Amino acid sequence: MRPHTAHRLGSRGKPEESRAAILQAAAREFAREGIAGARTDSIARSAHVNKALLYYYFKDKESLYREVLDHVFSGLAETINAAFESSLPPREKILAYVGAHFDYIANHALYPRLVHAELTRARAGNTAQFERIVQQYFRPLFGKIADVLKQGQASGDFRPVDVMQFIPSMISVIVFYFNTVPVIKLMTAEDPLTPEKLAERRAAVLDFISAALFRSPLSSHVSPSISSPGVRKGERK
Repeated sequence: MRPHTAHRLGSRGKPEESRAAILQAAAREFAREGIAGARTDSIARSAHVNKALLYYYFKDKESLYREVLDHVFSGLAETINAAFESSLPPREKILAYVGAHFDYIANHALYPRLVHAELTRARAGNTAQFERIVQQYFRPLFGKIADVLKQGQASGDFRPVDVMQFIPSMISVIVFYFNTVPVIKLMTAEDPLTPEKLAERRAAVLDFISAALFRSPLSSHVSPSISSPGVRKGERK
């Protein structure tokens, strides 16, 4: 009888762990270098696997990039869908969505950089992945937000805003803070990504969107604290 041998992460004996490690390393590499500058040997080294194992799970760099995008955007979709699937009235539902979207980005530092990199790539004419992301993730999100806005307008809770204009503006308020972290650091000489600063920004985003959308102020709402600050700060290294 052969003695039991523990498989290393870099072997095929732990497929889920190895695949997850590759995706995490690839997300960091793509966010930092873009798909053109990313190197599979750097990804393999960071994931503590060999290149042969990387190509065992992903046939080429483009396939790996696609998987990274799906991992990031499916995580966002899963997070915010809980708000849309709730039975909350329109006011509370839109605030639940805004809070969930903000929290996801706060806890996934690579998300803004990956989105920005893909937008840059699309502007350069490489639209295949971007078109798929828009159809699979952005369009459903837009539709769900639009439905809540229309419900709130019909109930008299929301102002009669132009949905096509309000949704991009609202998402920009949620996301823009994270895209301008280097500028904020220089202007304030403070880290805008501490739990305290994130909580302040989260409250300000909810207040701003409420003031822009609600016919009358919401008397009070609960703003859950940002979750997993340790994971968030670890991802920002």
